[in-house]
Amino acid sequence: MVEKQYIKELTALLSLEYNCPNDAWIRTENVLTESRLHEGRRMYGDTPYFFHMATMGGNAVITADALMHPFLSEYIEQKTGHWLFEVPHLLKLEQELNRFSYTLTQSHHMFLPCWESSVLPRTDIDVLWCEDKEIHRFYGDERFPNAICPTYLPRRPDRIAVLALAGNEIVGMAGGSEDAPGWIQIGIDVIPQYRSRGIGTYHVMLLKKRIEEMGAIPFYGTSVSNYHSWNIAIKSGFRPTWVEIGAEKM
Repeated sequence: MVEKQYIKELTALLSLEYNCPNDAWIRTENVLTESRLHEGRRMYGDTPYFFHMATMGGNAVITADALMHPFLSEYIEQKTGHWLFEVPHLLKLEQELNRFSYTLTQSHHMFLPCWESSVLPRTDIDVLWCEDKEIHRFYGDERFPNAICPTYLPRRPDRIAVLALAGNEIVGMAGGSEDAPGWIQIGIDVIPQYRSRGIGTYHVMLLKKRIEEMGAIPFYGTSVSNYHSWNIAIKSGFRPTWVEIGAEKM
């Protein structure tokens, strides 16, 4: 299955971002490192993480500023890594972050493809593909806050998008931004009156397949409680693979 190769690539990517060896993700104990910036990471900021934590379902890997290490060393000691993402543990973490004028972000639940599929065309919806600069005309369009970035971001640009057309009306869009070299994150928007018709799932499947044909890796993220988005991901051939949470300035 392609999934095995993607897992190998994922651990290599996360190890860059969490400044840890590739085998950190399969250890039984939790791992704590000092935050560093490495080339090839996802481009979400210009400075090292003050705090960032991830799990692939077993142990937790944390990268953080040295100021946080005394607390975090005790925080992770003899604890099951994935339970550190539950509210009782996060409350203690939030209190410590507040001492340094930081607060937790939302948790990001991330998906990788787990199966390939042929996508049969729909007779009720037409599609239109856009790439690179062709996408720019949609920046600022309030219909597509998730499918594409709010503006052009040269370090993680929107690479490809597929529009859903009902006649001459654009009723949805699935888009992909290249957040790291060869890693394209998919987002989806469908206008309210066309939701619950399978349009989101169909267009995510189309985009996932096209990204793989490009030789890149598609991935998908959503929040813990957005089950509509979860269902689209799962029906489109993705499976939950890792969870992340970070911190930002208050």
